[in-house]
Amino acid sequence: MNKLLVALMIAATIFASCKKSDPPLPDNLAQFEASEQGLESDKAEITIKVKLSRSTDIAVPVTIELKENGIVYGTKYSTTPAASNGTISLSIPAGSSESSFKVTKSAGALLNGDESVEFTIKTAGSPVLIGQTSKLNLKFSSIVSTGSTMELNGGTGGASAINSVYVDLSNNAQTSIERKSWDLGFYAGSTFRVIINNAAAYTVTAVNKTDINQVTAADVNTANLAIGLGAGTMSLIDDVEGDLTKTAIPEISANDADNKVYVISRAGATGAAPAPADLKKVRVLRTATGYTLQYANIDATSFQTMIINKNAAYNFRFISFENGAVEVEPASNRWDIEWTWSIYRTDNPPGSGNFIPYGFSDLVFINRQGSVQVAEVMTSTVSYNDYAESNIATTSFSTKRDAIGSKWRATTGTIGVKPDRFYAVKDQAGNVYKLKFLNFHSQAVDGGKRGYPNIEYKLVKKGA
Repeated sequence: MNKLLVALMIAATIFASCKKSDPPLPDNLAQFEASEQGLESDKAEITIKVKLSRSTDIAVPVTIELKENGIVYGTKYSTTPAASNGTISLSIPAGSSESSFKVTKSAGALLNGDESVEFTIKTAGSPVLIGQTSKLNLKFSSIVSTGSTMELNGGTGGASAINSVYVDLSNNAQTSIERKSWDLGFYAGSTFRVIINNAAAYTVTAVNKTDINQVTAADVNTANLAIGLGAGTMSLIDDVEGDLTKTAIPEISANDADNKVYVISRAGATGAAPAPADLKKVRVLRTATGYTLQYANIDATSFQTMIINKNAAYNFRFISFENGAVEVEPASNRWDIEWTWSIYRTDNPPGSGNFIPYGFSDLVFINRQGSVQVAEVMTSTVSYNDYAESNIATTSFSTKRDAIGSKWRATTGTIGVKPDRFYAVKDQAGNVYKLKFLNFHSQAVDGGKRGYPNIEYKLVKKGA
């Protein structure tokens, strides 16, 4: 027999035996993200997701049963898709790992706040099985969660996952927003500050002109706007700790003549000088209720105008140059932490304290502007299970936006979640939760995938 044929037969035998010894995939489970959520009085609707443990190769039908408490379908609320005979029918598409439905309050409906609907996953098409979190109780009021687990939807892209994920611990809720969907954020507080998109690695520089039509690419050294791969300085981006007195664009002046034109690079962390197509020029002015934004492509001889009004319910109002006003962060009191990719910082050389901009995956920021505080707790002091209300008095909380940052995971040595720490999170209402991360780039836990970390949190003390 020819030697090549023998070799192929041996290889095939080895491959077959390896395949036989591969462990079977775990069950693919359909379940809700949490067992309880609230629909606050000032919100008209909520989206509820049914998620699988992993993507499905075929479309999976799912049926959900409704059980009402003090509320009537069609009179006080409805769903999309519509329920029929007390059941909602969904389909999780092939290639996906989730489907969803909306619950909407009826216009003008008067509710007491003690109404609720219990949703139960009754069936899921083969080969999917129904998971442990098969029931979700939706209360038509705000809730204070006693704790849950949650898989964050960072989306595709692995280490460069496309989404920023905002998490509201007290409501067992997450909001995933494409991190490149916005360009500028306008502060809704008492000062007049504008942020650039650090989550897309934008940079910005001033031009000593106030007439936006007179600014061209010749007014900037584009090499000075380069960021990433060792290029760039921290002054090109907003303060990574969230200090609004250190935004890359200074506070907008009440005197229009003091507000210069700024050039923004949207090239990202490439390390190279941006091309003209990556550049926008902007000028921001104050109004009685917010801001006036002037913006254009770098070599345009005319500009567009956008009015952005402050809304005290939010930290910032966001805009996209292409799409106008866009929703990014939830209301200030409806999120606690954000998981995202972002331009951040690293010291160069290591240990020097000479920081340069550097792209980080899997960063966790807190809602600093919304008065959220966080403390890192080492298990050498107290374990996660034992951390209780009596420990709060000796816990040192921080208001820095990056109080968690990248410290929760290791990317060198033993890659994964650092098991020697967890976090205490104090939200705007005074609720204190203990929070730990369950997986990061772990072959054993999540198959080494990035972008879908799991968290666990438990209520330690309810706010006053």
